[in-house]
Amino acid sequence: MVHAQFDPTAREALANAAVEAKTRKNLSWQRIADASGLSVAFTTAAVLGQHPLPEKSAKAIAELLGLDEDAAMLLQTIPTRGSIPGGIPTDPTIYRFYEMLQVYGTTLKALVHEEFGDGIISAINFKLDVKKVADPEGGERAVITLDGKYLPTKPF
Repeated sequence: MVHAQFDPTAREALANAAVEAKTRKNLSWQRIADASGLSVAFTTAAVLGQHPLPEKSAKAIAELLGLDEDAAMLLQTIPTRGSIPGGIPTDPTIYRFYEMLQVYGTTLKALVHEEFGDGIISAINFKLDVKKVADPEGGERAVITLDGKYLPTKPF
């Protein structure tokens, strides 16, 4: 049976315990994703409390991290999503994404609507990828791909 959480407290506590175990065991998110059989982006989001995991993946992650059966069960519940509390984010990395949307949000909206029409890009039917690439001018660049299904607005 599918169960849903309506208070983020339990999933937040589990996320904290999972990150503590990840750190203690010196595991990468990729290693945890490998155990889950799912993508690194989806697995990371799930462990951090933003997605439910299939039973097999939840049990494999709980075992890898040394978490109990209750944690494996909780990893399977539909969470209350949203990881940024109200107000402007203070973490510099998260703030930069906020800043990108402040600067380019209306541009993205205009280009999406011009290309697709009235609708939204799904964050549920969605893929995320993060890659590090060499910068021809020196250093490194982050290439972030947000790949969401377009859902048109349907009059009713």
